[in-house]
Amino acid sequence: MKSVGSSPRRGGGLGRVTGHQQYLADIKLPDVLQVKLVTLPVARAKINSIDVTEAEALPGVAFVMTSADLPQPMPRFGPQFQDRPVLADGETKYHGEAVAAVAAETKEIAEEAVRLVKVHYDELHGGVYSVAEALADNPLLVQDPKLRGDSPLAHTNIIDEKHFGWGDIDSQESDLIVEDTFQFPMVTHFAIEPHGFMAAPDGDGIEIWSTIQHPYLLQKIMAKLLDMPLAMVRVHAPDPGGGFGGKQIPKLEPLIAYMALRAQRPVRLILTLDETFQTVRRSSAEVRVRLGFTENGVFTFQDIETNFLVGAYVDIADRVVSKSSYSAAGPYSVPAVKIIGRTIVSHTTPSTAFRGFGIPQISWARESVIDEAALRLGVDRLDIRLRNLARYREEFIPLEEADGDWEQTVRTAAKRIGWNDPLPPNRGRGIACGMKSGPTTGLSYSTVRLLYDGSAMVYAGTSDMGQGARTVFAQIASDELGVPLENIAVVMGDTAVVPYDQQTSASRSSVLMGTAVQRACQDIQGKVLTMATELYGINEDAVKTVGGRLLLPDREVTLTEVMQEALAPLGGEVIGNGEMRKEKDPNHPLGGTAAFFEFNCTASEVEVDMETGHVTLIKHVTVGDVGRSLNPKQVTAQDDGAAIQGLGHTLMEHYIFDDAGRVRNIGAIDYRILTSMDLPLEMHSESIENADGPGPYGIKGVSEGSLLVTAPAVGAAVREATGKVIRDLPLTPQRVWEALQEDENGS
Repeated sequence: MKSVGSSPRRGGGLGRVTGHQQYLADIKLPDVLQVKLVTLPVARAKINSIDVTEAEALPGVAFVMTSADLPQPMPRFGPQFQDRPVLADGETKYHGEAVAAVAAETKEIAEEAVRLVKVHYDELHGGVYSVAEALADNPLLVQDPKLRGDSPLAHTNIIDEKHFGWGDIDSQESDLIVEDTFQFPMVTHFAIEPHGFMAAPDGDGIEIWSTIQHPYLLQKIMAKLLDMPLAMVRVHAPDPGGGFGGKQIPKLEPLIAYMALRAQRPVRLILTLDETFQTVRRSSAEVRVRLGFTENGVFTFQDIETNFLVGAYVDIADRVVSKSSYSAAGPYSVPAVKIIGRTIVSHTTPSTAFRGFGIPQISWARESVIDEAALRLGVDRLDIRLRNLARYREEFIPLEEADGDWEQTVRTAAKRIGWNDPLPPNRGRGIACGMKSGPTTGLSYSTVRLLYDGSAMVYAGTSDMGQGARTVFAQIASDELGVPLENIAVVMGDTAVVPYDQQTSASRSSVLMGTAVQRACQDIQGKVLTMATELYGINEDAVKTVGGRLLLPDREVTLTEVMQEALAPLGGEVIGNGEMRKEKDPNHPLGGTAAFFEFNCTASEVEVDMETGHVTLIKHVTVGDVGRSLNPKQVTAQDDGAAIQGLGHTLMEHYIFDDAGRVRNIGAIDYRILTSMDLPLEMHSESIENADGPGPYGIKGVSEGSLLVTAPAVGAAVREATGKVIRDLPLTPQRVWEALQEDENGS
């Protein structure tokens, strides 16, 4: 029985739901020091001095680390710009930035010592908390221009400004031009497992434990910071309990590493949920969209400006801006496009990657303006999208082709939502289309061992944070080697054990690492085939390999049978290595074409309470173009999860700041996410499978598509139900109610 295409029990799933899985916080190192961070109750402050005398006198405190204890100048790090200090350097730039760290024998002692650290500071009033403040004339600068090198934008709050597009928008003749500006909020990733970090000296090197999604990136950054060879930096990355992009990039690992080397003992820091809120978030955005149409609703041009407010340090946010802005025109065929994308720093929590990688921010604006155009032109909102949708293999962005029958996806979503069915009062429907580029470059290695007893081990540097990578890799190996799924072990999470994987992001794992696993298994097939020709004295051309079997001229044998006979009596194993590489293209604005696109159509039906503004989700449909589902249940689970996460930023999630830049709704009580009481009454996820993807068996990546256009689909439904246009997310009852109170003049 084939494993691929079925939905076996998820590897590690039982441990996750029963609490037996060992997350990083469950790992106990002997003689470990517990770390707690010292922060200030303000967003911006000039640090005059830090007195650690009383704290270090407390029994059980090993030491308090401040910036004075670190190498000078202050070590800084980041995946694109090395701008993030290990500890606040002279001043804090956002609420919650660490100014010192206590290492003690117990967490309780460390917490008490934190209260004894005396930080003498002057609060710095004012700050950059909005796009308008960041781009004002003679603005307050978030970053020191001296740290910006020779950048022509060094004396601004703009880290970079990207210009993309094609054609001449000014020469296009349009019957209708629609322009509007939309706001997308800051939100947190809210992974159930908080961020955690441990480090311990290891001879001339160091061992680091982290909830990181990219262990090899962490290894690279730490080796550079500590001036160590890569071989001396070992990263342990246990399966994270959720990531969503928030655990891609190093955050506090450098601090913990320096503390471990100073102590010459293991040290450990597990963040609280509150601390996680103040450590990482998704970028907010202000997006201006100006679209031109013929009277029949065909695009003549798109003019889009994106301003992403990324926080105090850049992290990976500049890549978020460039990649999402490049495809800001969406999955449509447009003759002329002009795009400007800005990466803007602010005195707020640093942002990073988040499921969707900037596309939800832009799609919210673009799809909403398309709806407005359809209403003004008297064109059905579904039809206007179908008329403009890129066709299969059409070059709809320079150097990029549509890689699926996207019309099939859209029509399926419209059918499932009952697009043309009559609606009762106070109800509305919306539909929206979006796509996200998969990885533009990539390098994944896998090693697979076919053991003497017919079991197998798969080694992969991917992180399984709940997306089910362990299961999918085992399914591929099962079919390729003919080994029962229950006899396959998948090893991950240790740079000293598993081969290199560039990263776990961009929905790449099943495509890139899955291909590497498949090729490693095919390497084993080739080696066993050679064994068979030598063992049975037959010509290689007379043997065919079909998955885990060899078809000989006179009979059929399994790979395991041939291996056992050839290796007896000494025993042994057959080892295969596989690689999947997508090279960088220096001629492409993003460094390479998309390996695939995640295309999704989302449709939603809502009912609005006209007295309170409360939005009830009656029916929510999401349809994705997946190529093929290796594990249908896992695909559905990813689609459902992404859709629910998208409904969070659509209906309720957002950071609230006071005038001094302090986050006021930290934690699970004051920051609302969807519960079971908020879910759609009906929820449907469907996959379009045409086996036209680049991965094993024709797959494409999944897991991000279903939140790309959640907001515009729901927003359009709310508009149809109420007649009101709301441009700022989330669509809270208060915001909807306030819109309902406005008269026709908007007063």
